[in-house]
Amino acid sequence: MTRLKTQPFERNVALTRLGLGTGGRFVAHSLANVFRNEADRETADRDFYRARAQALADSLGQLKGSVMKAGQMLSLYGQYFLPPEAVEILAGLQDDTPPVAWTVVQPVLERALGRKRLAELEVDERPLAAASLGQAHRARRKRDGLELVVKIQYPGVADAIESDIRSLSRLVGLSRLAPKGLDLDPIFMEVREMLHREVDYEAEAHFTRTFGERLADRPQFVVPQVIDAYSTDRVLTTTFESGVSVRHADVQGLPQARRNALGSWFLELFLEEFLDWGMVQTDPHFGNYRIRPSPDGDRIVLLDFGATRVFGRGFIDAYSDIMRGALARDRARIHEGSRAIGLMSEHFPTPVMDAFARLCEQIVEPFDDPDAGTVPPELLTADGAYRWGQSDLLMRVGRIASRNALSMYFRVPPREIVFLHRRLAGVFIMLSTLGCELRSRETVLKAVG
Repeated sequence: MTRLKTQPFERNVALTRLGLGTGGRFVAHSLANVFRNEADRETADRDFYRARAQALADSLGQLKGSVMKAGQMLSLYGQYFLPPEAVEILAGLQDDTPPVAWTVVQPVLERALGRKRLAELEVDERPLAAASLGQAHRARRKRDGLELVVKIQYPGVADAIESDIRSLSRLVGLSRLAPKGLDLDPIFMEVREMLHREVDYEAEAHFTRTFGERLADRPQFVVPQVIDAYSTDRVLTTTFESGVSVRHADVQGLPQARRNALGSWFLELFLEEFLDWGMVQTDPHFGNYRIRPSPDGDRIVLLDFGATRVFGRGFIDAYSDIMRGALARDRARIHEGSRAIGLMSEHFPTPVMDAFARLCEQIVEPFDDPDAGTVPPELLTADGAYRWGQSDLLMRVGRIASRNALSMYFRVPPREIVFLHRRLAGVFIMLSTLGCELRSRETVLKAVG
């Protein structure tokens, strides 16, 4: 890609054109539904929502920048109010997008560092990775050969956030994907705040240093070092840290004990981030976690701290109550913690509150007492370890939620929940991908206190 549509007018025209087309198609679709029977109407609705969501995703993917990232974030909230077909497609807006040409990002790098400072580096013009807000390039410091990664923000991205959010908000309304009457303003306010956070490279550098300091005495974790001399508010330069994907054959082929150790570290890190630090890297994209297998000790490389969120102690304590209640099958405690964070109301019907409690109890299945009889026998090893690789837990949790019509009451949860559960789901998927067999109940009980 040799050119980005960075001007608000260009981007608004592209999104408005899509919205107007969607509005006309919705009218035609609604008229046609008048003449369809119920079964045909349901099929037509699914096809319509899938097509509209795909058109939206295609347009956002072409525009890149904050509007594409906003589409990704919208999919997180959308699971609570958008049609499943739309959520599935929007969730496919991944960060591993096609890169832009060097001629697009090179001027950003030169303005940020200055020609003299930039001349100290040998930068590979081929991107190492590309995302919606920027892309990364390998580099080498000439005087000592230090291997680096230079993350460059796409031009105009930060300046386009406000305009992009307004345009996307209008577009979602025109697309008829959201329920009529649902107030989307709080959702887009949160998306706006998160976008501003992710283009703040100075804040990302701060969180990178903080994670590095807190994990300095843990040899199993590797955090890149920020190189201040080559970092600004639009460019972030760190040391290059080698590693492979968790799906790589070198990781998948590790002995069970080593994969179990990696999974335990992932789980323990999440618990420590949330419960102890109150500071969670909330983007579980596999590209943000690399594995460095070694007979001398496997290591996990942690990358990209732009999505780090800070949680208040009140929220953490209330959420801990939910966890403790679920682990102890104490529904009164689950209800109390849920009300404390605004997830439930005392006016909810008893069946809904009980259904939510069952959902929480299901989620903690991997941490149940293996002798309690609550875990399907096929998911336990002979010594009571949970078989993450054979579990369909996330699918079962989803069925419980839909079967009990919880979405009628839990329209849009507190914003902290959305991003916390994003990371929690990522931990579960990571342990499943590693095929871990773990007994983690005591670890979780100790963490929640």
